[in-house]
Amino acid sequence: MTTILLAVTALNTTAAGPVTTGSLLHEMVTLSQLAEFPDPAYKTVQVSSYDRRSVRPYAPGWYANSDGFGGEPIPGYLEVLEEPNDEGVGRYLMADWRGPGALVRTWTAAINGDVTVILDGSLLYEGPAERFMMWTYSELAQREGIIEADVERGFHQNMACYFPIPFAESLRIEWTGQLDRLHFYHMEARLYEEGTQVQSFATGDLTTYSAEIERAIAILADTEATYPEADGTTYDLRAEVPAGGASELIALEGSQVIRELSLSVQGENLRRALRGVILKVFFDGAEQPQVESPLGDFFGAGPGLAPYDSLPFTVRPDGTMTCRFVMPFARSARIVVQNRSGAEATVEGAINVASYEWNPESSLHLYAKWQINHDLEAQGLTGVFDLPYIVARGRGVLVGVACMLLNSSLVPTSGGNWWGEGDEKIWVDDDAFPSLFGTGSEDYYNYAWSRPDLFQTAYACQPLTTGPDNRGFVANNRFHILDPLPFQERLDFYMELFSHTHTPGISYGRIAYVYADDTLRDAFVPLTTLDVTLGLDLPIGWEPLALGAASGATFWQAEDIIADAGPAEVVSGEMWSGDGLVLLAGPSEGDSVQFAIDVPEGRRYQIVLTCALSPTSGRFSVSLDGADPMGLQPDLFTPHMEMLRNFFFDTLDLAAGEHTLTVTALGPGEEGAGSDVGVDFVWIVPR
Repeated sequence: MTTILLAVTALNTTAAGPVTTGSLLHEMVTLSQLAEFPDPAYKTVQVSSYDRRSVRPYAPGWYANSDGFGGEPIPGYLEVLEEPNDEGVGRYLMADWRGPGALVRTWTAAINGDVTVILDGSLLYEGPAERFMMWTYSELAQREGIIEADVERGFHQNMACYFPIPFAESLRIEWTGQLDRLHFYHMEARLYEEGTQVQSFATGDLTTYSAEIERAIAILADTEATYPEADGTTYDLRAEVPAGGASELIALEGSQVIRELSLSVQGENLRRALRGVILKVFFDGAEQPQVESPLGDFFGAGPGLAPYDSLPFTVRPDGTMTCRFVMPFARSARIVVQNRSGAEATVEGAINVASYEWNPESSLHLYAKWQINHDLEAQGLTGVFDLPYIVARGRGVLVGVACMLLNSSLVPTSGGNWWGEGDEKIWVDDDAFPSLFGTGSEDYYNYAWSRPDLFQTAYACQPLTTGPDNRGFVANNRFHILDPLPFQERLDFYMELFSHTHTPGISYGRIAYVYADDTLRDAFVPLTTLDVTLGLDLPIGWEPLALGAASGATFWQAEDIIADAGPAEVVSGEMWSGDGLVLLAGPSEGDSVQFAIDVPEGRRYQIVLTCALSPTSGRFSVSLDGADPMGLQPDLFTPHMEMLRNFFFDTLDLAAGEHTLTVTALGPGEEGAGSDVGVDFVWIVPR
């Protein structure tokens, strides 16, 4: 344990000035400003295409889900401005914000039609809705001739965009399109208190603030490489923590700020160590910690180690996990690790600390409380229900959340095993209805269509989906950096648990990151050993279920239908269906394994293989009954972990009876050096 005392030598606050495009661009990449209550004050609100039948929690329609697919019973807009014409095209009011504010986030999933954006009574933009909502900066800059092509990363983050548009008086957005076609949307704005000085966005800002734009793009696109280095003093941390024990990593005295915290864990079982070693941080003599979370989950990396890079967190493949959320305190801070993993663990890392002048009127502590519910039943007798992420009273600012699940669905496809159809619902202060009411968990996390692919952006990431598709272990996070949610009295954040099919046995963990003063009260209960030891194992020997997008499918376990193994072997593992994977380990190009499939009925089918992705995997091809290989030649390489994914091959007319399927190794892909090919199960689905 190390005790550090440091005198105050630096100030942390600056006088509030007018809100401009430049000041908002600065906020986008400056995490330290989150630890001060916003000045000028504002409230963050959202308009979306949520189902308007949702009115009250216990009234019919609260979980209604017609929210942008087309043909909604009630149009998902503030107002119908023009009824649809003979072609079905109407005009609708999306947003009408009055007073000083700023548009801070837009998101869409394939919205059709056009938007008209009216800023302070003057036309700012008229054109394709999807272009404006997903590529705001690129669309405006290309129209001004400043750039020639889309900026691939930075402001555009997956299916959301975070380019700020401040307005002094008003912002009105109208949509012209077809309600019977896709039109999902979210738009978030800061609404500042009356009298706040805001300099409205003008297209000239794209040139005036070009340096700020370039800096923001660079940091948002590659945070670890470009984020300014912490300027305090760095101390090494290390503790060997016995099972059932606890160790103090460091004690700090005086008014200081933790600029950066990096930790790693070593243990007999890494997944269990990352979940079972609990991080606790006590600020200013608090008797209960303001931060209490499994160490891996605090960094958004659980369960297990899932590398990714975001603005507040980076998790490296070597196990180093870094937090850039700053943690100021007035008098003291203690960091403790408690080991509930069942085996000895070692925690080591580094902490960067700088001087800080605590302002009792505005300075805030970081609160990060993790909670989990095991053995949840989605779409069971309870149906859809709201799951609390955080329920708090007091004054603070929500700056992010993360969720980490064991999705026990037996359906092998996203259509069927998708867990996140449910909407976020966030009440702030005196809201009678949520200030933010969304259209689906993946939409909140900046993607759509229950995509299982891994992605990382500055403000939202999906670092883990073991599969197949959305089955197994899943992790999502989203950080509210440009769009924090300040609250003066209360914050209630719920997410519906709404799966495609009946799914018992879900474990759903989540953490909320909040800066708050010591008036904060929350509904958090200290973690138990059961909390951190259950939900860490995939069910052994699971069998795929023919539901959802797999309806009507016939499945065969690969190990049960080997006709000619060649150099292949069968390996066991919890991830593999039936506890077996047929593996061509380190094969030479051209090595193959043959499977005999017995088609139950002559008709047209699509052939599907569910295969293992890994850091040692390569490419393969599939042929049927000695014919030429099918067109698809998948690459099974993924850089950091093992996963299962489905590969949909050709659709063919198959006669009833036995057929031979040959899987041939093709060597390494473009990125990897390995050549492994692992087949978990084979299936056909009627088309």
